[in-house]
Amino acid sequence: MTALDIGKYILPGKRAHLVGIGGVSMCPLAEVLRGKGVLVTGSDMKEGELTKHLRALGIDVRIGHSPENIGNADFLVRTAAVHDDNPEIAEARSRGIPVFERAQAWGAIMREYPNALCISGTHGKTTTTSMATHIAMAAGIDPTVMIGGTLPLLGAGHRVGRGGTIILESCEYCDSFLQFFPTIAVILDVDADHLDYFKDLEAVKASFRRFAGLVPEDGVVVVNADDPNAMEAVAPVNRRRITFGLREEADVRAENICYHDGLPAFDVLYKGEFFAHIELLVPGVHNILNALAATASAIALGLPAKAVTQGLSTFSGAGRRFEFKGTCRGADIYDDYAHHPSELHALLTMARTLEYRRIICAFQPHTYTRTKALYDDFIRELGLADLVFLAEIYAAREKNTIGISSRDLARDIPGARHFATLEELTGALREIASPGDLILTVGAGDIYKVGEALVR
Repeated sequence: MTALDIGKYILPGKRAHLVGIGGVSMCPLAEVLRGKGVLVTGSDMKEGELTKHLRALGIDVRIGHSPENIGNADFLVRTAAVHDDNPEIAEARSRGIPVFERAQAWGAIMREYPNALCISGTHGKTTTTSMATHIAMAAGIDPTVMIGGTLPLLGAGHRVGRGGTIILESCEYCDSFLQFFPTIAVILDVDADHLDYFKDLEAVKASFRRFAGLVPEDGVVVVNADDPNAMEAVAPVNRRRITFGLREEADVRAENICYHDGLPAFDVLYKGEFFAHIELLVPGVHNILNALAATASAIALGLPAKAVTQGLSTFSGAGRRFEFKGTCRGADIYDDYAHHPSELHALLTMARTLEYRRIICAFQPHTYTRTKALYDDFIRELGLADLVFLAEIYAAREKNTIGISSRDLARDIPGARHFATLEELTGALREIASPGDLILTVGAGDIYKVGEALVR
């Protein structure tokens, strides 16, 4: 089954059942399908804000997975976390009902939009997609949006618009973005990650190369001139290219960078000419690059400089991206999704530019394979913090067949401490928190609960 096949089913009156409907990209999918006249039902393992939202729209959402849930569906769409042993998938297979992947459904949908802006990269996707959304909203083009995190502007991670532009965060894991049909493909960076799926860095590059190659001949590839892996990945792809970065040869680059209370302001030059002045509400050099990528995307879409300036001036961050949670005993608590050494480096070097007495990093490694494959890098980057508190590894989709633990990291990072439970970690942070401290809860799992407990 392909994205082309599913297009035959996305028709008024057809019945779709979405397995894992409460996910951040499945919920907007349900809304978009419903808007096309498809009769949508769905199921998820647990109740949440998104399942309640869908029910409020009149969509039948069941909690728990059961063969009866699929009813008389014409086709099923599943999230990546749902496997063939799921009872609803097994029932569909036994009845000959086609089962599609989430990415295939989004791929079929985006073919109907004149502009499909797909933002990819190992790091920075959510922030850059959010920035691009702010610019598109400022330009008044009424976009449809799918982001892998919450954006305050939308009050959600998605938006169903009526304009001719769709903006999607596009993930390389399991090659899912290869089901897409981008007219503008953005590649922020290419790094060794998801090594439970990709053999090595070369395999990651090959995937991004194929993604760039999906762009039609009249489309655009936007790529980071400062990232050698990204530039190497797109080198053989014969498409119009807009590069962004801090180096002089980049098409879209920042000049006259200055900082006000740790927040960057700069001029954007496009092909050597002044394009816009940007003042960001989010710190860090990595966010300058994200803003340049969003600006290059806007240029590819033909959006005015005024929309870029206005859109970026109102962007204060996406959920779980250096998100301020509150204070505890005078310490500031921020939460961040960083779960790769490169992301830790960007986060902690940015934190070092802020005027805190101590940087305390509470880190929860994400998956056993990533922790093992990038072990030495994690040790190096975590060493940038003054104090490191380690939660146990968040398993996500894996079982610990490797025999690795956060205790191993704690042993190799001077002064680091390991905690078996999040409750113990929270208690230890509460004990040491004091004015002038920056406490970071960091990771892609449920470490955010620690910051929320501290603030409470």
